[in-house]
Amino acid sequence: MKNLKLKAARAGKDLSQDQLAAACGVSRQTISSIEKGDYNPTINLCIAICKTLGKTLDELFWEED
Repeated sequence: MKNLKLKAARAGKDLSQDQLAAACGVSRQTISSIEKGDYNPTINLCIAICKTLGKTLDELFWEED
């Protein structure tokens, strides 16, 4: 399932995938894969992304039924 909330939050902070990846210590491809729904990040990576974007885990990674 695509993570459009992550993509929107990243765009809202005017960050490229490269910039978010660098801030979180991963590759751009990892961020791209998360946004496309091809990769489930570790909880530590989720937390790093949330801190960088100023969002909570629920705001970015909770899936509605």
